[in-house]
Amino acid sequence: MLRSNFRDIEKLADYLKLTEKQRSVLVTESSFPLNLPLSLAQKIRKGTLDDPILRQFLPISDENIVNQSFVPDPLDEESFRPCNKLLHKYHGRALLLTTQTCAMHCRYCFRRCFDHGTTTPSFAEELAYIAKDPTISEVILSGGDPLILDNVHLESLLSDLSGIPHVRRIRFHTRMPIAFPERIDGTLLKIFDSIPAQIWFVIHTNHPQELDEAIFSSMEDIRRLGIPVLSQTVLLQGVNDNIIALKNLYDMLIDNGIMPYYLFKLDTVTGTTHFHVSEERGLRLMEQLAKQLPGLAIPRYAKEIPDKPCKTIITSC
Repeated sequence: MLRSNFRDIEKLADYLKLTEKQRSVLVTESSFPLNLPLSLAQKIRKGTLDDPILRQFLPISDENIVNQSFVPDPLDEESFRPCNKLLHKYHGRALLLTTQTCAMHCRYCFRRCFDHGTTTPSFAEELAYIAKDPTISEVILSGGDPLILDNVHLESLLSDLSGIPHVRRIRFHTRMPIAFPERIDGTLLKIFDSIPAQIWFVIHTNHPQELDEAIFSSMEDIRRLGIPVLSQTVLLQGVNDNIIALKNLYDMLIDNGIMPYYLFKLDTVTGTTHFHVSEERGLRLMEQLAKQLPGLAIPRYAKEIPDKPCKTIITSC
């Protein structure tokens, strides 16, 4: 699937019919390289840099803006890493870094400064840690993207986790279906259906232009198994920091049985200053959403602070 991704910025610029002036802001060499699925590129308006999908994936010179408050590891994840592929920050749950690889490279990613190579999908040390801690009732599969793992390795991992008596819930955090809904194939659905632990499925989507019927159909296949499907979104300047984009996004999600979960404030990772949206503006947008949508369509506006024992819900500035 990933072989059709755009990784050459000049080829993408040709495909999108960008002018020479528009190309002058592109960054051709980056430690966090371009990685844009063709399926998403096909949804981008040509001849402009202001498309909300394109802005999420195109390396531009604004990434070189230096801001001392934007750092390589804004969540201080290394401090909560008892094993190489495990984060244990919050009581009752742990996050397994299933892979370093993603289906796409979102420019605002808070792990964009991490190593994005490949690793062997072996989790013996991490599984042993989880098994020894009876307070861990939920394991979150993240990365990278957990659906990068093939079905054989994923089935083995899910089986191992389900074999730990105190692990009652397994949560997927994934962006894969936004570009490759076909990843939710019959084999994967059978694997999900065979797992005794309750699975929760959280997709990452930022703009209604990303969504289509194939994506919603794949999520319906998951929901038919009794697996709740939720969404999380990052508030991004020039992408979705307006009431029309957010309202349409959440309308589309709830109309298709997907519950909005979190709207996150941007994590202040190096190279993402141009995506920053102030908390004041975020709160105004939340107020507008409350006036236009039912409560079940409104996510929690939140941020993550490294030394806090839970996500911080933003209710005032």
